[in-house]
Amino acid sequence: MLESTNRKDLEIKKLSASDLDQFIELIRVFEDVFEMKNFQIPNSNYLQTLLERDDFFVFVSVLNNHVIGGLTSYTLRQYYSEKPLVYIYDLAVLTPYQRQGIGKSLIQSINAYCKDWGAEEVFVQADLVDDYALDFYRSTGATGESVVHFYYPLG
Repeated sequence: MLESTNRKDLEIKKLSASDLDQFIELIRVFEDVFEMKNFQIPNSNYLQTLLERDDFFVFVSVLNNHVIGGLTSYTLRQYYSEKPLVYIYDLAVLTPYQRQGIGKSLIQSINAYCKDWGAEEVFVQADLVDDYALDFYRSTGATGESVVHFYYPLG
C-alpha cells in the first residue's frame, strides 16, 4: 500500500478492532506532535468500542513495529447522495520522520480505501494560521475552499 516514500521497512495499514495497542500508540503520537499538555488518554474500553465502529477509520505508519504516524477519520452519511463522505479528523507523523512522504502515503492510502469502499470524497480542515498544514494538504492534491475545507474527489 506504500506509494510515495522509498522506505521498504515502512508499512501503512488500516487498523481493525484487534489493533487497540497500535491505536493507543497513534494517540501518543498525536499527543507528542500536537504538544497536548496534561492529556489524559480515554479508557481502553471506550477506545476499543470506537475501533469497532464501521464509521471510524484509523490508518497508521509502522516502522520497526512502532507507530510513527497515522490518521483518524469519520464517515458522514449524506442525504444528498447515497455515497458517504469521509472526514479526516487528525493526521500526524513524529517529527523525526516528517517530510519523508509518510503523510502523503497516509493520504493516498485512505483515499484509495475510500474510493474502493464507495465514498464520494475525503475531506480535511486546517487552520488558516497553520501554513505547514495548508501547504501539506495542497501538496497532496487537495483543493482548498474559502473556509479552508480540503476535499479529495474520488471519481
